This record gives sequence, C-alpha cells and structure tokens, in this order.
Amino acid sequence: MKRLGLLPYLILAITLMLGGNAFAQSVGDNSVYFVTYYSNANTAGAPDAVVRLINDGDLATTAYEGVENGTLWAAFYVLADSSDFEACCACQITSDGVLSESVNKQLTAYFFSARVETSRGVIKVISSSSSDPTNPVPYPGLRGWATHIEATTNIPEKSPWFVTETTLADSNLSSTELSNLGTLCSYALTLGSGWGFCPCTVEDYDF
Repeated sequence: MKRLGLLPYLILAITLMLGGNAFAQSVGDNSVYFVTYYSNANTAGAPDAVVRLINDGDLATTAYEGVENGTLWAAFYVLADSSDFEACCACQITSDGVLSESVNKQLTAYFFSARVETSRGVIKVISSSSSDPTNPVPYPGLRGWATHIEATTNIPEKSPWFVTETTLADSNLSSTELSNLGTLCSYALTLGSGWGFCPCTVEDYDF
C-alpha cells in the first residue's frame, strides 16, 4: 500500500520534470556563433541564395516607435570551398529588425582572392555587440536562416533547381576561433585594397 501511495508523487515528479525541460527549451539559449554553407552561387541559371537574421529584441529598452535600440551586429566571415578566408563584414540589426544578405551580390561579390572559386563554401556568423568585424564581441540575440541552391542534374547550367531553407547551425566558438576570425578579417580588409569585404543591405530590405 505504501508503494502504491508513492505512485502519484512519482507521476507528479516526472510531469514537473518534463514540463520544466519543455519550458527551458522554449525560452531559447545564449547562442552567439552560427555556421552554414552556400552552394551553386554565381552559377548561370541558378537563383540567388539569401542569409536572413533577426534580432530577437532581448536587448530592447523602452523607446518610442521607430527609435533604434537594442542594436546588435551580424559579423559575417565567408570562406571559399578551399577553406580560404575571403570576406568579412558586420551588419547592423536593431531590436526586432531583420537583415537579408544576398550570397551572390554581397557575401561573395568582393572576395579577397579575385580568382578563387565562388560557387560553394562556408559562411560563419557571430552575434556581436561590436560594429567592428575585426574585433567581434560575442553577445546573444541573433537568430538566422539560409536558403540553399541545389542542382538536380550533373550539368548545373541546364538543371532545374531546388531551393531549401534551414536554420543556421548553432556552433561552438572557442577563444582561438574568435581570435582567428578577427585576425583573418583584419588581414583581408587591410591587404585587399578594396576587396575582402561584404557590403551590408539596409535593415528590413529583402530580396
């Protein structure tokens, strides 16, 4: 009888535990580093891919409508398929704002290496409180998605295209990776003589 008497308490404990986990998952996390890939960029006949990020508003303060506050920057770092660092920038996103970056027209348009392959590679994003991509300061608040362009035949130029969209992958940001990205960005912008950067769109403008 005593064992049966404990059963309701056991069920209650499990319910609270599961409910607590569900709540913890629903409130988000403090992610600051995201990665994705791009494919079939700058390819004849293929549509353009877009990376979109929003500022979730966690830094927002009381302000009149239209007054910018709670600003974060999406620090972009773009690498070619050969793992070569090619471009960087930091794009402003105010609280509850959305930023859309074209892969063809912006993220891969001004690569540091003029002759590098630009059709596929890696895009890394740091949610940063700094407007300087050479010295990012990780701070949570950005969430992002990216479209991907997939060929359906072995001849991309004659291929119908599939366009898919996925969330940016939440990744681990070590102090070494943080330092390396800032240093490589500084080299690219300094030595690129006008190249090695990715221009930012106006916030809330979409493609």
